[in-house]
Amino acid sequence: MNKLVLYFVIRILFIPSIFYCTNGLAQQKKVTASKIVPASKSILSIKKGMKADTVKSCCSKIPTRFGSVGAAMNPPEGMVWIEGGSFAMGGDNKQARKDEFPKHAVQVTGFYMDATEVTNAQFSAFVKATGYITTAEKDINWEEIKSQLPPNTPKPPDSVLKAASLTFVATKSEVNLSDYSQWWHWTRGANWKHPQGPNSEIVGKDQLPVTQVSWDDANAYCQWAGKRLPTEAEWEYAARGGLQNNVYSWGNVFEELGASKCNFWQGKFPYLNLNIDGYIGAAPVKSFTPNGYGLYDMAGNVWEWCADLYNNNYYAQLSKQKIVINPKGPSKSFDPDEPLIRKRVMRGGSFLCNDSYCSGYRVSARMKSSPDSGMEHLGFRCVMDK
Repeated sequence: MNKLVLYFVIRILFIPSIFYCTNGLAQQKKVTASKIVPASKSILSIKKGMKADTVKSCCSKIPTRFGSVGAAMNPPEGMVWIEGGSFAMGGDNKQARKDEFPKHAVQVTGFYMDATEVTNAQFSAFVKATGYITTAEKDINWEEIKSQLPPNTPKPPDSVLKAASLTFVATKSEVNLSDYSQWWHWTRGANWKHPQGPNSEIVGKDQLPVTQVSWDDANAYCQWAGKRLPTEAEWEYAARGGLQNNVYSWGNVFEELGASKCNFWQGKFPYLNLNIDGYIGAAPVKSFTPNGYGLYDMAGNVWEWCADLYNNNYYAQLSKQKIVINPKGPSKSFDPDEPLIRKRVMRGGSFLCNDSYCSGYRVSARMKSSPDSGMEHLGFRCVMDK
């Protein structure tokens, strides 16, 4: 691919945002609930086949001696109960960007959250059960994609529209950090089964977080699993781990010496990774100490999709209220840098984050991308209502 085509791919077609760990684009038709078969379908079919007991008794609805009255529910497998409460949402230090302000009062209702990011093994089970094909495995539909581009944008070569996704390639020396095309490569054959391209595999990596999944892919998995993506407010509340107004999920101090608290880029981004934490790329889930709620990798490892649309002015709208209860995100997406693209929020940072670039492992740090984006450092986790 010549430099002109590469520039078109990175700067125009995929349009990643400066100062954010950038985004790629591969079109996926929206998955409706009717196309996703819930994991509990077999249970439901058994229930439908059972005949109702017509014999009534005065004892038919008496609870067991140690029944559900006043008893705590056991959390679903692999999930943690997050007790609801209120907190101050938004930036906590000078590293926070404009879209993390103003800080505002939010109250959330309790919910269950996956203790870890969804793994390759879990996503494999979903694909095996449903036959689902991810966004990155499909060729790009030019008619659908051109609506997000400036008028009269010329159609790129068909070779550029083939199934592919963005992979990270370290530079050989220090570079201008605003020129993200130097470390992001549009790679044919890169997808969740081949995160770094066709020569990479996930065999033997069951416990690594699944990556190269779009928002559409993550949402489809949630529907199948009987769960949903977290709202941005739920995600930040959970990431704080019970701490108030702290920069990180463990406190206010970020130390690169001693035991690493998360998987991040240690050294000079994007050319020198000192690998002090033991992982150049994504780490297996539960490789680092959980936060106060028992949640792993709420900082670093891979970015995580949230349910919310992104709007740079959303926090300013919320701050006009004394306290916001269970915010679901703005009704309309808007990013002044790329006004034609509808975007969703990502949270948590990744193994590519570094203080010199994005410091995305802060609990208030936000990232945004189009819902059909997939990247080597992007995954998700699910939540469930009680």
